[in-house]
Amino acid sequence: MNLRRSRLLAFLIGLLFLSGCSTDDTMNYPSLATSVDLDRFMGVWYVHGYSPTFLDKEAHNATETYELKENGKIATTYRFQKGKEGTFKKYTPVGKIVNTETNAEWKMRFFGIISQPYLILHVDEAHTETIIGHPNRELMWIMTKSTSIEESDYERLVDLLDREGFETDRLERVPHDAAD
Repeated sequence: MNLRRSRLLAFLIGLLFLSGCSTDDTMNYPSLATSVDLDRFMGVWYVHGYSPTFLDKEAHNATETYELKENGKIATTYRFQKGKEGTFKKYTPVGKIVNTETNAEWKMRFFGIISQPYLILHVDEAHTETIIGHPNRELMWIMTKSTSIEESDYERLVDLLDREGFETDRLERVPHDAAD
């Protein structure tokens, strides 16, 4: 049992470093959205662009779903298909709002012990498109509430990431089989 726990701990520590962990140094934070209406932000978001990690390489049909709980925490489900024909994987981190003035800065807790910054860099007025980023500027997600995105809209969102110094060469498109 101790060997099993040691391996799990080693895996989680490795995950922390591979996921681009950073300190809480907010001086390095990119610009955040000025205001996020949590009620409108909740629901299913379709991931159209992302910087893959070893956990979600070759993602297809990726979605991120948010549900605001009575205790103020955000139940999150990240679901994707591993490859076009692969099985679905699911991760369920829990979000906590750090900046309640704008609601644009969260912490996500993974596996109950790893806490990472989750920054809402952009959300449009209708709350139908968003960009999520990490202070390391290597991890980023472009999402909409639609299974499709116009190429010009996708490029506009990539440009926003570029202006904030994100490593957009790491971005990969996520195909979606489902229609709206």
